[in-house]
Amino acid sequence: MSKKQKMHVKIGNTVTVIAGSNKNEIGEIIKINKNTGKVIVRGINFKFKHIKPNNENEIGEIRQFEAPIHHSNVKINTKKIS
Repeated sequence: MSKKQKMHVKIGNTVTVIAGSNKNEIGEIIKINKNTGKVIVRGINFKFKHIKPNNENEIGEIRQFEAPIHHSNVKINTKKIS
């Protein structure tokens, strides 16, 4: 059984990434997973997923989505996004 982690951020907070390839970027938290301790920040940490067609009528696609970041790698930003 996994233990829920205490978070220092909430949904809607403006945060700055302090570690990783997206360091010093600013975004807003849109989703929190307390079981894994990760957050999803709008406009940060984009990943690509290649999707195969399932039927003959469909076509394949490349979907872009925001991947989660551990909550310890973000800090609450006191400045507002303009």
